[in-house]
Amino acid sequence: MAKSTVSLQLLLLIVHGVFMPASAQVCSLLGQPALPSLFAERDINIGAIFSIHRNALIKLQNFRSKPDPTTCVSLSLREFKFAQALIFAIEEINNSTQLLPGIYLGYKIYDSCRSIAQTILSGMALMNGYEDTLSDTSCSKPPATHAIVGESTSSPTIGLASVVGPFNLPVISHFATCACLSDKKRYPSFFRTISSDYYQSRALAQLVKHFGWTWVGTVRSRNDYGNNGIAAFEEAAKEEGVCIEYSEAILSSDPQEQFLKTLEVIKKGTARVVLAFMALGDFFPLLKVISQHNITRIQWVGSESWITSRTLAETKEYSFLSGAVGFAIANANIMGLREFLVNVHPDQEPTNKLLKEFWEIVFQCSFGNIGSDGCTGSERLEELQNEYTDVSELRIVNKVYTAVYAVAYTLQSVLKDIRSSTNSSKRGWPTPQMVLKHMRDVRFTVKTGEEIFFDESGDPVARYDLVNWQPAEDGSLQFEHVGLYDSSLPSQQCLQVNQENILWVEKSGQLPVSVCSEICPPGTRKAVQKGRPACCYDCIPCAEGEISNGTDSSDCFPCDLEYWSNERKDRCVLKVVEFLSYTEIMGMVLCIFSFIGVLLTAMVSFLFYLHKETPIVRANNSELSFLLLFSLSLCFLCSLTFIGQPTEWSCMLRHTAFGITFVLCISCVLGKTLVVLMAFRATLPGSDVMKWLGPAQQRLSVVSLTLIQVIVCVLWLTISPPFPYLNLSYYREKIILECNVGSAFGFWAVLGYTGLLSIVCFVLAFLARKLPDNFNEAKFITFSMLIFCAVWLTFIPAYVSSPGKFTVAVQIFAISVSSFGLLFCIFAPKCYIILLKPEKNTKKQMMGKS
Repeated sequence: MAKSTVSLQLLLLIVHGVFMPASAQVCSLLGQPALPSLFAERDINIGAIFSIHRNALIKLQNFRSKPDPTTCVSLSLREFKFAQALIFAIEEINNSTQLLPGIYLGYKIYDSCRSIAQTILSGMALMNGYEDTLSDTSCSKPPATHAIVGESTSSPTIGLASVVGPFNLPVISHFATCACLSDKKRYPSFFRTISSDYYQSRALAQLVKHFGWTWVGTVRSRNDYGNNGIAAFEEAAKEEGVCIEYSEAILSSDPQEQFLKTLEVIKKGTARVVLAFMALGDFFPLLKVISQHNITRIQWVGSESWITSRTLAETKEYSFLSGAVGFAIANANIMGLREFLVNVHPDQEPTNKLLKEFWEIVFQCSFGNIGSDGCTGSERLEELQNEYTDVSELRIVNKVYTAVYAVAYTLQSVLKDIRSSTNSSKRGWPTPQMVLKHMRDVRFTVKTGEEIFFDESGDPVARYDLVNWQPAEDGSLQFEHVGLYDSSLPSQQCLQVNQENILWVEKSGQLPVSVCSEICPPGTRKAVQKGRPACCYDCIPCAEGEISNGTDSSDCFPCDLEYWSNERKDRCVLKVVEFLSYTEIMGMVLCIFSFIGVLLTAMVSFLFYLHKETPIVRANNSELSFLLLFSLSLCFLCSLTFIGQPTEWSCMLRHTAFGITFVLCISCVLGKTLVVLMAFRATLPGSDVMKWLGPAQQRLSVVSLTLIQVIVCVLWLTISPPFPYLNLSYYREKIILECNVGSAFGFWAVLGYTGLLSIVCFVLAFLARKLPDNFNEAKFITFSMLIFCAVWLTFIPAYVSSPGKFTVAVQIFAISVSSFGLLFCIFAPKCYIILLKPEKNTKKQMMGKS
């Protein structure tokens, strides 16, 4: 039913339009036209939208009558100053003979009252005009404006750019910094003379990291400006290793409870640094609550929206902001602007209500009153010192000024292009589409010396001043320039800080510390606490063999194979090289035992030499006995080659000397054993076995058996000899300098051959142990070989399992013990008889005849 009614109405309108005369075909505006607050129409008009009033009174509509015009309250001197700066720039251009000669620019300035709806309404009025009636000729008229300057905040600007973008009408903002506006797909006609928050957010993250603040809280405006700004900051902060303890969002229209809740979060937080990414209007209510609760320990970091606000700086209740740091738009000096500002007067436009309201606000008077509270019009603005008349901080005002010049230079480029492409007798006129096309390539330098151009996203080069709030003599706060940020410089040079000139919170000259955990010293690493941000961690000492030589190291790094960590785990030092040395106790003890063995062997040899004609020496084959004593001396001495730092020659000597001397020793023992057996066989009737084992044969057997070992050793040294080797795998903290056997087969062949001879000797001695002689040497040989074999059987597992220098000690111990076993078991009984029982040292005793 509703669709049918609408269709019928459309049909009637079409029929009415077809049959009515053309002169009568007009459209009438049903509502009230949206009129600009300040305007002057000329050849080409520039539109502008500012939040001249801070709030718009919201009225509930009954939808039964036409709504009344929106009422705006609380005039903003800063925004009114923006509007006057735009007019100043336009008048300056109109008076110029170089820029747009013969063309006069006009302006239409609307008040959005910080309302997105009012901003969109104003933008549509700037596109369409505000005539009460539209006729057929309305569409052939020049556009109402060729470009729009504004708005001052991001959310209204997003609405404005979304509405006018499809119609290719350029929007150039002086203060909308949201990075989202750089999206050319969504906002194809948007430009700005102020830097994107993308760069400011990254600059703030680098600033926080530069001061070592890894634990911060954030407070933002709950709108596009705050949300997108903090989102970009959080992303950049994460890359810089900065953690955010809390992130609160507020809006000026929030109830008091919301501000108190945010205050409690700040009070309970452990972060001493708070980043306020907030619009100035949203920051005021929060500061008021903070001042009431006397919160003074916070180090504030600010965004460009409020960091250069004179209103905040001159309010003594907000003195706790002393020490605040933040990035501000670069300041500028615009010649002639103050004279223009103080010449504004309501008499210039008597019907303009905005000028009268401004006058009443700044002079605290009323044009309707008579008396002391009445405005006379003779008041002088140059005598006032407020946000409007102050020209020391023209950071954002300069962006308005630059935006107007950007439009003017673009129009000049458009007009030049039109004149060169059309007949000179036929004058063309710019369109918004032409302005948009040429604005993308505009490049010029303003009187302040700054070169202006737009990148592919419609953004200028990001340049910021680093500002520090420091107290002045009158108790107010002043802005000190302490650094800069320039995105056009290399990444390492973008941020430049003069830290010596910064005054911190509570008038302290000492940099505040804001970390979740204390800095981990060298020698430790960070271990993240479970369930907490990465900036909250415990300091864990590095493991053995690992170091960290910097503070707050995330990991410990292992030392190279030849190095080890020192006690503090902050430096790698050369590992201790371990080998059995003569200077250590164990080496000394083993040397002493070896020398004792050599000394005892020498004493026995000397004793045998003195009694070489006695029956007991002669009966035991004195030649083999002396050769055995000589080989035992060599065995004791060869153990000394195992002590000391291994070298190429000592490694070859120790193993071959050990193998040859022991085989020589065992060969002598084996020869003595065979002599005992053969001597017993020779006592039997008809036996001539002794002719096969005479002195010559004994010498030959010893030489032959020893020669086999010599051949094995020569082959071993030729093919793969032992060599010094740094063993890095057994111990992590030290290096074992040892002798690598080279060929394992050669090493075990030497030991195996020695062991084979020992077993053969033991078996033969064991078989001859019960021979009927009164002095049977086979028994003593059996005991000596039993000790010898037992020692070397236990040597094998001990040698394999002993670490480092203990391997060498085990080998020396085995050599010494087996040598002592042979010496004592074979020669001790003979020495006993020679020294203590000389009466038994007779031939009769040897033959068993008493």
